[in-house]
Amino acid sequence: MNLSNLKPAEGSTHSRRRIGRGPGSGMGGTSTRGHKGAKSRSGYHKKFGFEGGQMPLQRRLPKFGFRNPNRVEYKPLNLVTLAEFAKAAGLQEVSFDDLVKSGRYHKDDLIKVLGNGLDAFDAKLTVHAHSFSASAKEAIEKAGGSAVVIETK
Repeated sequence: MNLSNLKPAEGSTHSRRRIGRGPGSGMGGTSTRGHKGAKSRSGYHKKFGFEGGQMPLQRRLPKFGFRNPNRVEYKPLNLVTLAEFAKAAGLQEVSFDDLVKSGRYHKDDLIKVLGNGLDAFDAKLTVHAHSFSASAKEAIEKAGGSAVVIETK
């Protein structure tokens, strides 16, 4: 056996229908397009969402809400998690790069430190993040650390 005598399995291939080649072919006349209507004509193209004249779904459903295209979305980082991370890694200064290397965040994420667990927070840390809630910033400074805001582009 070699490349010159290979052929497809029996019955696995079919010859294509030759449409519009006269009445003897069985595919003449209307060329399998039926009688009249947009689909029978050349150049037909259905618009996206067209449902045959029925009111399309996107027009039947009510409009609601607003999505702000300029929204800045932050990924949260709670003080409890921050303290655990710093303790486990043995850090006095938690930078954005440290958080990215840990796999918790992506390099394109914006991080906001939140005050969840501020009653138990007592670690003296210098924290670099894109934003801080008022309670988180207060708790960090109260513990003797500092909250450094990273400037975004």
